[in-house]
Amino acid sequence: MLLGCVADDLTGATDLALMLTREGLRTLLAVGPPPQDLDVAGIDAVVVALKSRTIPAPEAVRQSRDAAEALRALGARRLFFKYCSTFDSTDAGNIGPVLDALLEFAGGGVTIACPAFPRAGRTVYLGYLFVNGVPLNESPMKDHPLTPMHDANLVRVLQRQTRLSVGLIAAPVVMAGVAAIREAVEQGAAAHRVFIVDAVADADLRAIGAALGHLPLVTGGSGIAMGLPRAYRDAGLIAALTPAPSQIAAPQGRAAILAGSCSTATRAQVKAAIAAGLPSLRIDPLEVANGVQTAGRILDWIDRQPRDKPFLVYSSDEPEAVRETQQRLGRAAAGTIVEDLFGRIATALPARGVTRLIVAGGETSGAAMQALDAGVLTIGPEIDPGVPWTRSRTGIDMALALKSGNFGAEDFFLKAWDYLS
Repeated sequence: MLLGCVADDLTGATDLALMLTREGLRTLLAVGPPPQDLDVAGIDAVVVALKSRTIPAPEAVRQSRDAAEALRALGARRLFFKYCSTFDSTDAGNIGPVLDALLEFAGGGVTIACPAFPRAGRTVYLGYLFVNGVPLNESPMKDHPLTPMHDANLVRVLQRQTRLSVGLIAAPVVMAGVAAIREAVEQGAAAHRVFIVDAVADADLRAIGAALGHLPLVTGGSGIAMGLPRAYRDAGLIAALTPAPSQIAAPQGRAAILAGSCSTATRAQVKAAIAAGLPSLRIDPLEVANGVQTAGRILDWIDRQPRDKPFLVYSSDEPEAVRETQQRLGRAAAGTIVEDLFGRIATALPARGVTRLIVAGGETSGAAMQALDAGVLTIGPEIDPGVPWTRSRTGIDMALALKSGNFGAEDFFLKAWDYLS
């Protein structure tokens, strides 16, 4: 096993595992630190999914370092720290503090920070992060309920979080190719320990990977992993690249969708599913808080739905409604109430014959996976950029698609089932 990856949420981990698989690394996804006896024979990479994006920074650091130690014990010779392609992080952390800790664990030196994922509309130019061509601070991320992003300049954003000096490898250097990127990092190492790296196209990400695959630690979104497998092969660290799977077998049973994200993309997907006639039920956090809407009542509704079509349970709502709910319940309490409810629902789904499940939103996915106790996943085909089907390798047998709130086309909830056999 060559590459050990620490991801700060589950959907991001799934996104990264997909990228590595698609580019030729035989990859497993572990929900939480992998067991010490995990069989990694024939495996090139293991991605560990944490739920550390929005917890207190010291705890995020502890969990991330524990995961890195577990990966190193399995044989990992390179480390990767994965965070969201929209750099979700407040000035208090958690990207900077975790990066600091993992770089120290990896032996020091320098590293990079590149959240770019052009295929999903995330690009970095002159250090500024754009979402579908819009500066980060003008995108829907400005209204994120947990990590609202009000500055598109990643050098400034990261410098407020880390004790290390942050520099920039700008687009002209990246576009000059592999040798220029490597030289810029080597020459800049006297002044900086971390470099934001521009990328506006897949070719940039491949060049960055080829130039910097030798670093003990690389950090960024899943896009930066695009160039690493080939770099590892060319350096003789792995013997060959393996073709990605084109389909995945799924156990027969009912299909369900749990949507907790309030992102623009997920809201559009919910509306499209409802318009297409999928049975749907909305979770209202205020009604959950006052005991009107309970897990039992939701499960009774599920029991009454047709067994031959997917059903949708969602809490997705408009930003104004989310803010009003947070004002009435408190930001942390509003999120916890919904996550706990989704966890109770997920726990009860297998007994109702659900074997195929889509979960939208990082926090919701984490709650569902913790409830289902599906510890290790194999990676299947890509539904939309950044979102694969997976199948649990340990514990309960289910096909699972764990979607970042911001990812996927409007018809994602409708077409995803076509990728299962």
